[in-house]
Amino acid sequence: MSENKNFHLPDLGEGLPDATIVEWFVKEGDVIKLDEPLVSMETAKAVVEVPSPFSGTVLKLAGGAGDIIPTGSVLAQFQLDPNLPQRADGQDTGHSHGHAAPAAAPTPPPIPAAAAVEDAKPAAERDDAGTVVGAMQSSNAVHAEQALAVGGVKAVPAVRATARKLGVDLSRVRATGADGAVTMADVKQAAADGSAKVGAAPAPVAAAPVARQSEARAPLSAAGKPMRTQPPGVVAKGQPEQLKGVRRNMARVMADAHSKVVPTTLNDDADIHAWVPGNDVTARLVRAIVVGCQKVPALNAWFDGDALTRTLHAHVDVGIAVDTDDGLFVPALRNADVLDARGIREGVNRLREQVESRAIAASELSGYTISLSNFGMFAGRYATPVVVPPCVAIVGAGRARHQMTPVMGGVEAHKVIPLSVTFDHRAATGGEAARFLRAMLDDLALAS
Repeated sequence: MSENKNFHLPDLGEGLPDATIVEWFVKEGDVIKLDEPLVSMETAKAVVEVPSPFSGTVLKLAGGAGDIIPTGSVLAQFQLDPNLPQRADGQDTGHSHGHAAPAAAPTPPPIPAAAAVEDAKPAAERDDAGTVVGAMQSSNAVHAEQALAVGGVKAVPAVRATARKLGVDLSRVRATGADGAVTMADVKQAAADGSAKVGAAPAPVAAAPVARQSEARAPLSAAGKPMRTQPPGVVAKGQPEQLKGVRRNMARVMADAHSKVVPTTLNDDADIHAWVPGNDVTARLVRAIVVGCQKVPALNAWFDGDALTRTLHAHVDVGIAVDTDDGLFVPALRNADVLDARGIREGVNRLREQVESRAIAASELSGYTISLSNFGMFAGRYATPVVVPPCVAIVGAGRARHQMTPVMGGVEAHKVIPLSVTFDHRAATGGEAARFLRAMLDDLALAS
């Protein structure tokens, strides 16, 4: 008698609570072998290809592209084939795939995010609850989520990243996904036949009247809330939609930081009037942070608020905030204290390229000892950037400007960079933060 087994979504990286289905490589009824590609999942940090943990027939798939699957929930159900190789329970995976499931028990269909509810089945009756090592709240709920429309093109972030990597212009790709979304297969097909290369002349399109729904305001109900004007599966302005991937993780991280950190911010202007031509602003900011950390180690530290312990670091790893359409990334520029200006620039460029192509390793998105937000490249003077535990401090650099500065015999127009230093007052004193900022100002005042 064939044995049926459920595969629960494993923890795809550092305790992430969920992941989004990008693309299934099989369909129900297909036969798959051990370790063959099963599904591509997008987490807050990367797009991960998940291999099959069994050999056999795929009985059920939990959701479709764009659906959010909580970590530990059923991802797929298999009928094992005794004639094909199988992995011993828990072997080489770090997690267990549970016990046999009765063939008649179907996996619940996807539930729209607006109406997602916990499976009513008692916890004691659910199988395969222990996918990830450690305690895990079991849930078979699947939250439906649609691709976001950016620039008139609907696609999930992983598809956009693949398109950038392959040089495909999404606006010229023939979309075959639900509600006109571009799928991973569409991008790969366009890359293969060269029909949508970036920079190529756009193909003529027959004129057709198109309703400008995106410009229409959503009507309000009597309670003052937006009313749904389209089916639940269609994304429209004015309608609630689930956050996912990087933006979803950002919401969690910022809320967690807000609940734990006691933030205080100091502001001042760095006078860069003496700079010689050719200075790299980012490189100089990183160097100034390194100087500040070396003079005031209390800000180059991690703080554990539960244990009330502080870890001072001899090296300086600077988290560089990178803004993308998908959300905020903070990759780590390692060993900034031993890099020269060229090394800093090359490192920052490498991190930005890896973030934009979604090719950056998860290990590069954590472990920094202090961080930098150079928001001034867009706009703004001062800010109260958020300190993310366990770090103690973050530096924000505003938009450079000229201001009148008193000098001997009169005034001069000097170029200045506004600086904001937010620190966790549980772990550092105001005097330490002020001395750190003073060290940055002094280093930035140097000609080179």
